[in-house]
Amino acid sequence: MTATARFTGDANPYGGGDPYADYRTADFPFTDLVDLADRRLGAGVIAANDEFFAERENLLKPEPAEFDPERFGHKGKIMDGWETRRRRGASADRPHPTDEDHDWALVRLGAPGVVRGIIVDTAHFRGNYPQAVSVEAACVPGSPSPGELLAPSVKWTTLVPRTAVGGHAANGFVVAAEQRVTHLRVNQHPDGGIARLRVYGEVAPDPAWLAALGTFDLVALENGGMVEDASDRFYSPATNTIQPGRSRKMDDGWETRRRRDKGNDWIRYRLVEQAEIRAVEIDTAYLKGNSAGWASLSACDGESAEWTEVLPRIRLQPDTNHRFVLPEAVRATHIRVDIFPDGGISRLRLFGSPTKEGATRLAARHRELGG
Repeated sequence: MTATARFTGDANPYGGGDPYADYRTADFPFTDLVDLADRRLGAGVIAANDEFFAERENLLKPEPAEFDPERFGHKGKIMDGWETRRRRGASADRPHPTDEDHDWALVRLGAPGVVRGIIVDTAHFRGNYPQAVSVEAACVPGSPSPGELLAPSVKWTTLVPRTAVGGHAANGFVVAAEQRVTHLRVNQHPDGGIARLRVYGEVAPDPAWLAALGTFDLVALENGGMVEDASDRFYSPATNTIQPGRSRKMDDGWETRRRRDKGNDWIRYRLVEQAEIRAVEIDTAYLKGNSAGWASLSACDGESAEWTEVLPRIRLQPDTNHRFVLPEAVRATHIRVDIFPDGGISRLRLFGSPTKEGATRLAARHRELGG
């Protein structure tokens, strides 16, 4: 199941210098999708059976794991990840853990969705990583407690079967289960440490919730919008533009490299479904000397439809939220924002509501996924 077989097994002991110099990673096909376990979407590690050496919450930190060879505490080496104590057998005659012994953590996804790929990152866990991992998924409505999730009535589906992993490596798994997921159970066999967990996929919102909202942001990640493509992702990912809330620093938006030609940069988005857009926000928060100079907005209704400009090229101010009420509602399934000539924006918001046809397809998809 691991994308790169050579990851399996120990990494070399840390020998000084850059701790990531011998880190094992690869290009995974799913990492352009949204991380459903992103803290910015509201994800959390709500329980674990053990976190003796390092707290479970570290699993979902957005930044790469750090390593300080000099940092020790009362319980031992302090690691930037989730680490459990060493398991032991039942007696002197049986000192080793059984094949069934394992540690687990429960993860609430920030947005329900269909999981397409998982990375179990064991960065800096060189000799103390788990021998194998497995990942299970459940779809439970509301805000269940850990006890409710662990009840016998909850159905768990295996996304990643028990699979050997390697230390100090990004262990990647392609997931093929076509179902809506709200929670994961991450298992490490028999014990050890995991630095980070990334869960890539597509948001599958609850159509009843969206219908109750009426008018909402049609392109927001949490509502099921997504980035399909972008001209440039040099400094930061285009997906940042549809994250929740306002940007809090420069790299929390989308910024391109400096153009030296006469072209322009762009992002293409897919809305949650066919919808009518009535208002637009283009925010350049924290982009002060590098915001886009101008921007325009185009729409199309259907994969093969022609693009129509719906917001003519307008001047953008640095570190400013720009709001526009469209003269009439725009029916669309896709939106493209063009910036001129380069630079960046921090957020794009498209306010409106699904059409009758869009709402019908959204409800049908929800049923197909078991929601």
